[in-house]
Amino acid sequence: MSRALATDSPMASALTSGPRPLGLPAELDQARLPRHVALIMDGNGRWARRRGLPRVMGHREGVEALKRTLRLCSDWGIGTLTAYAFSTENWNRPGEEVSFLMALFERVLQRELQGLERERVRIRFLGNLEPLPLGLQRLIADAMARTAANEGIRFNVCTNYGGRAELVEAARRLAERVARGELDPAAIDETRFAAELHTAGENDPDLLIRTSGEQRISNFLLWQLAYAEMHITDVLWPDFDQAALLAALLDYQSRQRRFGGVDSPG
Repeated sequence: MSRALATDSPMASALTSGPRPLGLPAELDQARLPRHVALIMDGNGRWARRRGLPRVMGHREGVEALKRTLRLCSDWGIGTLTAYAFSTENWNRPGEEVSFLMALFERVLQRELQGLERERVRIRFLGNLEPLPLGLQRLIADAMARTAANEGIRFNVCTNYGGRAELVEAARRLAERVARGELDPAAIDETRFAAELHTAGENDPDLLIRTSGEQRISNFLLWQLAYAEMHITDVLWPDFDQAALLAALLDYQSRQRRFGGVDSPG
């Protein structure tokens, strides 16, 4: 995995040169946008409870918030969006809620796939997909195949994903190659390890946004978030809108990213 460039570097500016994206707010510096935004979408249940609604209604509204955010990121020139949709721990929720979420994933994929193709979105599902219902697995495989060559925003949906499980599986695959005599242990470095992760080939996230005010990363992209800037907002996920995304990006652009170094001398 390549480390993201400092947003004020000449190379970063070169990568974002070209026409200013239509609709990009004037307050944002195009040359200093994050290339990759990661989302922990928290607060669906609280949003519903505050309105006296079933939790499932919060999940439905959360889908709409994700669609808005994907469209804005695409319109504003952000290259990759990665959303934490269903964690390995979410199986511990009540069975009726899990069943609703699985059915919701299926309905959304069936309804939105043509639109994703039309907008040239490339969608990938990251995680252990084998425990998912077979119908959902087929829809996921179809969606990934049909959008694989698209050149628009890269949209990663982390489904039955856990950061620790991802790291354990990567270590196991490398260990198996060593045991078969295919790999010298001394050849294992960060690049080779990252190539075994679900996100192989992607840039690491530059910005992590977490909604609902919680201040933890909840087993999400434990390796990949090593140098990400974090933006915590009290906004509940179903209420996340253009103003909330703009606030997150302005917060990001206010940071000086040092990657373990020190400030440049003035």
